[in-house]
Amino acid sequence: MKVALTNRGVQAALLSAVLFGAGTPLAKLLLGNVSPWMLAGLLYCGSGLGLTLIRLIRRAPRVHLAPGDLLPLAGAIAAVGVAGPVLLMLGLANMPASGASLLLNAEGVVTAVLAWFVFRENFDRRIALGTLAIVAGAVVLSVPSGANFGSHCRRWRSSARACAGASTTTSPARCLFTDATWLAAIKGVVAGPVNLILAFTLRTTLPAWPAISGALVVGFFAYGVSLALFIVGMRHVGTARAGAYYSIAPFFGAVLAFAFGDRIAWPFIIAGVLMAIGVWLHLTERHEHTHTHQPLTHDHWHTHDEHHQHEHDEPVPAGTWHKHEHHHELLTHTHEHYPDAHHRHAH
Repeated sequence: MKVALTNRGVQAALLSAVLFGAGTPLAKLLLGNVSPWMLAGLLYCGSGLGLTLIRLIRRAPRVHLAPGDLLPLAGAIAAVGVAGPVLLMLGLANMPASGASLLLNAEGVVTAVLAWFVFRENFDRRIALGTLAIVAGAVVLSVPSGANFGSHCRRWRSSARACAGASTTTSPARCLFTDATWLAAIKGVVAGPVNLILAFTLRTTLPAWPAISGALVVGFFAYGVSLALFIVGMRHVGTARAGAYYSIAPFFGAVLAFAFGDRIAWPFIIAGVLMAIGVWLHLTERHEHTHTHQPLTHDHWHTHDEHHQHEHDEPVPAGTWHKHEHHHELLTHTHEHYPDAHHRHAH
């Protein structure tokens, strides 16, 4: 069975996982001289400032959200931009970076559950089994072992961050066609200063410039670029599938943490096998049936494929990505597909 690694959404979600996973142990290193609130603020400032600079260099067009998309976006910013980073940093301050990285795998599972039962995204037996394998891996990691996860309170803090992160991955689903770099940038621009204000309110002082610079760089890649790529992944493969691919993030974080000195234990290896099986089941899914696309007019980046057959004032070369308002006619056909932004139909 062919693995769907050539899908643009799968590639984006996997790269997002690599960047976010690496950010966890790197943030752990910075915690020696930086308070959790201050570090959370600096990480999101790095995300917001870096992506805003990229958008200015690219001369990206202004983004206009529909009124109905403002509330979900505000909720996502509050959950993951303000509460999430602080909970994660508090957990990191009291547990090994490898344990925190692996425990964060729950974020992908919670994301999938929200997508299935709240947003009614389609899933089948293969996807469910894959998720169960990931959950089994998380259970293995939670039992007493050489991999120290800290007290129940500390585990709760990291798990709470996972729930906050899951809320942000499902909340932007209503505005998936919005520029991903803008969505990630606006979260950083808002959440960064809010966390810094909280830090200063608690009389926390700014760290030395090397720590500030390190936090800004880590935040740009692990929070900014990673989130933008994850939104692209959701756009192409759906929220639950993107969350499953994203669940490999803890492995990259754990491997990097082990390179920094954390001890490798057998539960980590067993959990790694279970989680790898779960991700493989998701990646090798095949979903095909007759479905109908309702008439729709919207604006997003696209190429001319079977779903985008429209005229232009000037010729557009085949395979060229371009962006403009376009209309989809009523269409019924059969082909393999994901529950992406164009396939949100009932089953």
